Amino acid sequence: MNILDIIAKKRDKKELTKEEIEYFIENYTKGNIADYQASSLIMAIFLNGMTKQETTYLTLAMANSGEVLDLSSLGKIIVDKHSTGGVGDKVSIALLPVVASLGVPVAKMSGRGLGFTGGTVDKLESIPGYKTQIDINNFVKNVENIGISMISQTLDLAPADKKLYALRDATSSVESIPLIASSIMSKKIASGADKIVLDVTCGSGAFMKNIEDARKLANAMIDIGNLANKETKCIISNMDEPLGKAVGNNLEVIEAIEFLSGKYMPQDLKEVVLELGSEMMLLAKVGDNKEKNKEKMLENIYNGKALQKFIDLVENQGGDISYIKDVSKFPKAKYIEPIYAQKNGYITEINAEDIGKVACNLGAGRVRKEDNIESEVGIILEVKIGYKVEKDSILAYIHANDISKLQDAKNKILDIIKIGDSIAKGRNTILDII
Repeated sequence: MNILDIIAKKRDKKELTKEEIEYFIENYTKGNIADYQASSLIMAIFLNGMTKQETTYLTLAMANSGEVLDLSSLGKIIVDKHSTGGVGDKVSIALLPVVASLGVPVAKMSGRGLGFTGGTVDKLESIPGYKTQIDINNFVKNVENIGISMISQTLDLAPADKKLYALRDATSSVESIPLIASSIMSKKIASGADKIVLDVTCGSGAFMKNIEDARKLANAMIDIGNLANKETKCIISNMDEPLGKAVGNNLEVIEAIEFLSGKYMPQDLKEVVLELGSEMMLLAKVGDNKEKNKEKMLENIYNGKALQKFIDLVENQGGDISYIKDVSKFPKAKYIEPIYAQKNGYITEINAEDIGKVACNLGAGRVRKEDNIESEVGIILEVKIGYKVEKDSILAYIHANDISKLQDAKNKILDIIKIGDSIAKGRNTILDII
């Protein structure tokens, strides 16, 4: 067996065997296959696709290329949650303490943001003292002791995926559903999950721009999960406009804290959290009725148990819980300025990707992995698609540390938030459940 024969086979639109895929992943991870050879195979996959079985073999080979966590010692069903990314997506921070407070163990590894999409790890690290990098033994102990731990992905988790993703990014072969699906699911399987709930975002601020592609990706990941004996459910959620109001790291943490305390729950964020949480409870067998599951989640928000679980999480991982109890303590940007509507009308569009790029330019995100994050900068939106506004009413607040970046952001936001003469009907928050 050699890589040239494997490349030629996929070039000729033939199905690769389990052994051929495992040979490729093992030897590419070890450095025995050159990048130019790997990129040839990846491009052949990009152009010719993969069968369900091939995609599953690829996923499992990548998952087994490094450390695979064994969480069986917890003695409970472990349900992992993953989002394909978006703008203002603070769902993990708002959701996971709620389900943990209801008896669903949360052993969550998250990533950092890159480009216009935010990362959960960056948001958690905006809490002073919070440690996202802890060893696996302590990670598991934390889940055993308090029912929840949220950390950054370990370096040893699915190393083949890290190499292949960098290669795909450098060769314009990212947008392949088999490659996207195997990348996501390999990390979920390596993380030790028994069952998986996925939030496939769809719209301007998501990787999948239309519902057809979102459904294809969701179905591909469900097929992988089922073939790998990991029951998988997907919701497809709207990312045409940012989720909730806040875009930016500690701004989103503050919004999540307000959500967990029941003080303020944006309707779109509430719908996504309750839908994902109810599915997690079903899979974990701690609730057998979706509507009752949602009622239990709201009950634990209003009785304080959900917020207390988040406080337990933060304290257990070295964070200063005084910031959770008093969000006014979080550092603030040097400049906080409103943006005013230029005319009367209705909000017809708030392009999520464009908002994310403005926040990134302010310092809330990174263009390169090594870029530093300014946790206090970002945008607070005061309107949603369909809102009626009057001239000089406030559309948003810009939080900036640089006066020139502030002015640039103000000009761009005025173009991004479009005002029309007639009501524009936004899409539903939950577009599909698969």
